[in-house]
Amino acid sequence: MAHRTTIRFLLGNESRTLTDVDPTLTVLDWLRGTERRMGTKEGCAEGDCGACTVVVGRLVDGAVKYEAINACIRFLATLDGCQLLTVEHLKRPDGGLHPVQQAMVDCHGSQCGFCTPGFVMSLYALNRAEAALSGGMLDEQRIDDALAGNLCRCTGYAPIVAAAQQLRDRTPDHIDDALPTVTRALAALADDAVVETGRDGRRFLAPATVDQLADLVLANPDATIVSGATDVGLWVTKHQKVLSTVIYTGRVAGLARITDRGDALELGAGVTFTAAKAALGRLHPDLDELLRRVGAEQVRNAGTIGGNIANGSPIGDTPPALIALGASLTLRRGAQRRTLPLQDYFLAYGKQDRQPGEFVESVTVPKPGKGDLFAAYKISKRFDQDISALCACFLVTLGDDGHVTRARLAYGGMAGTPKRADAAEAALLGRPWDAAAARDAKAALAQDFTPLSDWRASAVYRLTVAGNLLLKFQAESVVDAPATRVLAQRSQGCDIAKAVPHA
Repeated sequence: MAHRTTIRFLLGNESRTLTDVDPTLTVLDWLRGTERRMGTKEGCAEGDCGACTVVVGRLVDGAVKYEAINACIRFLATLDGCQLLTVEHLKRPDGGLHPVQQAMVDCHGSQCGFCTPGFVMSLYALNRAEAALSGGMLDEQRIDDALAGNLCRCTGYAPIVAAAQQLRDRTPDHIDDALPTVTRALAALADDAVVETGRDGRRFLAPATVDQLADLVLANPDATIVSGATDVGLWVTKHQKVLSTVIYTGRVAGLARITDRGDALELGAGVTFTAAKAALGRLHPDLDELLRRVGAEQVRNAGTIGGNIANGSPIGDTPPALIALGASLTLRRGAQRRTLPLQDYFLAYGKQDRQPGEFVESVTVPKPGKGDLFAAYKISKRFDQDISALCACFLVTLGDDGHVTRARLAYGGMAGTPKRADAAEAALLGRPWDAAAARDAKAALAQDFTPLSDWRASAVYRLTVAGNLLLKFQAESVVDAPATRVLAQRSQGCDIAKAVPHA
């Protein structure tokens, strides 16, 4: 396979070609240390506060797509083939403020100013993404979602939301003026070569095809596979971990495909949470809501479904939902593939059914069908960008007589792996779907789980809430169900799942 030893990208409209790049040098450290672009700040160094927010443009189907990401945990070498925009690039050619910056001034959206560049870049990405919705104010929920990953101790957020609402009709700016040139430049940077760089004996490898990825993982079974680095980035910034070989999947176009198989969706391992939310959210509103609460928008734009699964965390947000839906996983080792139920991939805490040289290639998610009732619940201390204390996802299938013919009750945060509740499921099978059956299933959870106590929740709390969510699920899934959800807008039903109305 052809190799290239340079990292090539655009900083604004300027070309950058770098060699001997440290595999885990962050975009933030490069911007501040090498380029002296001081507008991008370090706050938390873990992708939570948003002070480091920058915007990355990628060529997708011939057009440049811009997304906000966290520079503090994004490795510089992963920018190959992209355009990087920082707050400095928003300054107009005449030295004036960009409309996003002017809106922040007009609405008094900045006090101490430390977090302001990050807010400005998130607002800029939001303004570009929602340009098609011109003619009125943005929905406040959409603004909250876009800004949930940007924290401020001074303003109370209301002035910043007001600045976002002031940006109604987006007019082309100087960045748009350069877009034809940028599009051609990014197209010229695209190739099928394996990018290989590094420093001090440490290597960064970025294949362009799935076959190249398979060969590299097989030849480097101890390598760290990185997609969005939303978790691996913290290994470096917080734990000071030194990674000897990094294999980056973000250039592999084949991993980012979403394929509708008719009765199922196949998601490549490189599908981001943002893309998965759009696809899975059409299957059921609870999937849309669950994925809306995975990290913040910057994290969802970078993190991937495959990374969330391969990581094997017992509190990952997507595995319980996918297990409840009966998802299967495709693993690849060299030219060989094998498929297994997703629930069987998780063996024990920190241990997954993945052989040396093997990687997650895709996940196939069956669509809910006639008679299927589905719900997903995330319990956390904060509503936005918080790790689950527990996650509960349920699929119950009813026969024509209203009796339970299938039950898949999956939990995260209740054991060392994402896990189904076998005894609780057995307590439901063959029963009418009523409150009595739900109460019996709740009682059976004590046979399925012995949860731990930690700073997120006690064992008693977890077991109690896990059972109460079953009762909630049953109560919500009856005709004329009472309103039980108050934190987010709910869909009034799901045609695909034939589910009864939610509040």
